[in-house]
Amino acid sequence: MNQVELEKIKKKALEDHIPIIMDDTLQEVAKILQEVKPTKILEIGTAVGYSAICFSQYLAPEGKIDTIERDEQRVLEARENIKKAEVEDKINIYEGDAVEILPTLQETYDVIFIDAAKGKYPFFLEQALRMAHEKSVIIADNVLYKGYVMSDYNKHKQRTAVRNLREYVAQITTQANLETTILEVGDGLAVTKVKNRI
Repeated sequence: MNQVELEKIKKKALEDHIPIIMDDTLQEVAKILQEVKPTKILEIGTAVGYSAICFSQYLAPEGKIDTIERDEQRVLEARENIKKAEVEDKINIYEGDAVEILPTLQETYDVIFIDAAKGKYPFFLEQALRMAHEKSVIIADNVLYKGYVMSDYNKHKQRTAVRNLREYVAQITTQANLETTILEVGDGLAVTKVKNRI
């Protein structure tokens, strides 16, 4: 992987105000990936490809990342960035809406990283569990959403996102076959280990 290019990609994303994974969040995810040594990672929400490029260095030999992005412009930028970082043999981008693409995937993934539309997190979880195996790890970014999720916030503008994130947190913390830790890094990171299939 080309580290110099990775730094340039990060710098440009920050300048363009494109939300990318925060450094402290990335550190936590990196620890998990080092432990799991995944062969297959699914990422929901590519943006400009920065996180997928970062994750690619922790893949097992011959490992692959499938990542989904619906914004056409970001897909173009992500493809370009992945090429510059010299990891195009490891990352495959599905272009389109994750809500439509996920049900068509029949793979099993070791790690699933969720960082897309907050209002769709419960649906993403349902799909992630379908594609998980007994030792899969499901990681969701931004689950505390500026602190709104754990407060009594109920303003109209973000109400749906907050309600669905609360539902997501409730599901991952109450299902008997899941073991979840919520880390207060970035905007909240939920790490869910699948203990067994229901």
